[in-house]
Amino acid sequence: MQILDGKIVSRAVMDQLKAKVEELIAAKKRVPHLSVIIIGRNGASETYVASKIKNCEEIGFKSSLVRLEETVAESALIETINKLNEDDAIDGILLQLPLPKHINEQKITSLIDYSKDVDGFNPISMGNLALGVPSFIPATPFGIMLMLEYYNIETSGKHAVVIGRSNIVGRPISMLLSQNSTYGNCTVTVCHSRTTNIKEHCLNADIIVAALGIPGFLKADMVKENAVVIDVGITRIKDTSKKSGYSIKGDVDFENVAPKCSCITPVPGGVGLMTIAAVLQNTYNAYLQRNSSCQ
Repeated sequence: MQILDGKIVSRAVMDQLKAKVEELIAAKKRVPHLSVIIIGRNGASETYVASKIKNCEEIGFKSSLVRLEETVAESALIETINKLNEDDAIDGILLQLPLPKHINEQKITSLIDYSKDVDGFNPISMGNLALGVPSFIPATPFGIMLMLEYYNIETSGKHAVVIGRSNIVGRPISMLLSQNSTYGNCTVTVCHSRTTNIKEHCLNADIIVAALGIPGFLKADMVKENAVVIDVGITRIKDTSKKSGYSIKGDVDFENVAPKCSCITPVPGGVGLMTIAAVLQNTYNAYLQRNSSCQ
């Protein structure tokens, strides 16, 4: 059983990006700039954003944080995004989700300039993904694909089951796995809350991507021997034995599922780290597209 270690893969991506930034600095060129917008004080979002800012600093990217109150008017958020869109010094814009309930998420994400949409949520990005046209891939699915590539996981001709159909993970990863590409060419089944025979589908799967947000949902009796299991779930569970007061649990019953797998991602230390690495890779790609002379 192989652990698909997000620490190792994200480190490899970061090291490559750091080397490229050093080349830019040596050539006296400006470095990529990622701007992050965070609204309110959601604990998980705060931790995630802090990691992005820290990693930008580590590899030499410039970063900026735009912090808005939970009560911010939608019009004020739109004004903020427009200013970032127009700023030629900014290559990537990331709007940390979730947004307050009074703000229309689809409307707002569609306003982020496609050329700076490093989270891949703009309708143009999603449309291009569906068509198989090069575009910014949503960060978590992109991170999963980077992990499959790093460990050279065979996907062609395999049956993949994706549990979850969100626009953030489920839909895009199902499209990526089915594309005619080196780490695609799967036959993909998408399961969701209305699927009546999820266990049967999972038992027929060579690859399972669990992305539904229910801790420990995927049990050992739902997984066949030698399956590849990708756990996208990251849920905070109250745990008084921890200094933080909580534990992080994935969608997979790791302890019992892992012995049956050929490969499996841990939580934490798996896909979550790859999501951040993918955002940084998208930011660098956006920089190259906006500064073609750097290529």
